[in-house]
Amino acid sequence: MSFYISIGEVQRQFSRFYSRTGRKLTFPEMMEYLYENGMLTNTIAPPAPSSICLDDFEEFSEKLFLTVDLQKSNPSDVKEEDVIPIHRDVLVISQFHDAKMVMHTHDYFEIDYVAKGTAEFLYDDNSRKMKEGEFNIVAPGLLHDVVLNDETILFCIMVRKSTFDTVFFSLLSRDDLLSSFFRNILNNGEHENFLVFYTDNNPKIKEMVFNAFLECHKNDPYGNNCCISWVNLLFSELLRNYSKSLQFYDYTMGTDFSLIMQYIKYNYRTLTLSFLAELFHYNEAYLSTIIKRNTGFSFSEIIKRQRIAEAEQYLVNTRIKVGEIAEKVGYNSADHFSRVFKSVYHMSPLEYRQKHYSTPKFDMF
Repeated sequence: MSFYISIGEVQRQFSRFYSRTGRKLTFPEMMEYLYENGMLTNTIAPPAPSSICLDDFEEFSEKLFLTVDLQKSNPSDVKEEDVIPIHRDVLVISQFHDAKMVMHTHDYFEIDYVAKGTAEFLYDDNSRKMKEGEFNIVAPGLLHDVVLNDETILFCIMVRKSTFDTVFFSLLSRDDLLSSFFRNILNNGEHENFLVFYTDNNPKIKEMVFNAFLECHKNDPYGNNCCISWVNLLFSELLRNYSKSLQFYDYTMGTDFSLIMQYIKYNYRTLTLSFLAELFHYNEAYLSTIIKRNTGFSFSEIIKRQRIAEAEQYLVNTRIKVGEIAEKVGYNSADHFSRVFKSVYHMSPLEYRQKHYSTPKFDMF
C-alpha cells in the first residue's frame, strides 16, 4: 500500500527529530518513524501546483506530496526499483536537511543540481565543494553522498539505467562529450566516474529543473513523458552553452580513451597537454604516450590537425578574413596560421580558398 505526506512535513520532522535527539535518520528510517507515529496518510495525494518559483520553494513544498512505499532496502547499495516508481523512468526530488548521510552506490544515473547555496560532494575517499548552479552527473557504481548546508536547495534527478537507451535514444546518437559519457557506461559496464557542468546559475536551467520536478508530482498519465522532455531540454541546454565548463573525474583508461579525444575535439583551441593531464588525473608524460599509442599522433599534432581541419571549412564555406579564421581556430597570429596551413596543404590559405571556395546555392534574406 502507498502512503502520502507533504515534503514540507517531512522536512519539519527531520529537523525536529535532530533537534530533540541529536541524531539523524536516513530517509527510509524517517518513513518508518512517520508510519509508526501515524503521520502518513493513505488518502490520494492532491495535485501539484502548475508552476513553481525558487524564491517560494519552501512554501510550494508544503503543497507537494511524496508517495511512500514502505519497504526494506540496503541504504548503502540502492537499486532503482527501491527509489524510482515503477511507472517512471525519471524521478526528480529535493534533498532534505538534517537527514543522515550514508555513503552509498546505486545502479541508476544521478544528476545533482545545486539550485541555491552550496553542498559538499563526497566520493570514495575524496570530497569537493559544489557551488550554486553546478551539476554533478554521477555514474552507477560510484560510492558517494551529498552533504547540504542549512540554506541549500539541491535537486536530485534519478534516471533508470535500464531504460536510458530507449528513453534518451536521441541523446546517445549525438557526437558530443555528454553522449560519449553515457554510451561508454551503458556499453561497457559500471565505471566509478562522474562529470561536472558549471552553469553560472542560469535561470533558464533552473526553470527546466523545476518543471521536471513538478511533473514528478503530477498524478496523471503524462507526467513521465513530460519529465523526460524537460530533462532532454536540460541536456541540450548544457551541451549548447556549457560544454566548455565540463570536467571529468576519476576515469580509468581503456575504452574511456574516447572521452579524452572528445574533450580534445571540443576544446582544442586553447587546450594544453598539462591541463588535459591534470583534468583526467594523469601524469603528463604518461598521457602523451597513451595518446600517441592510440592515435599514432602526438598531442601537438592532433591539435594542429584539428585546427587546420576547421580552418579549411571556414575557407571553403565562408568569406571570413584569414586573420579572423586564425583567431577562431586558436592561433595568435595570421602569419603563424598561414605558415602552418601551408606546411599541410602546400599553398597559402588565400590560394586554397581561391581553388576550393564553394559558392552558396541559396541567398539568405
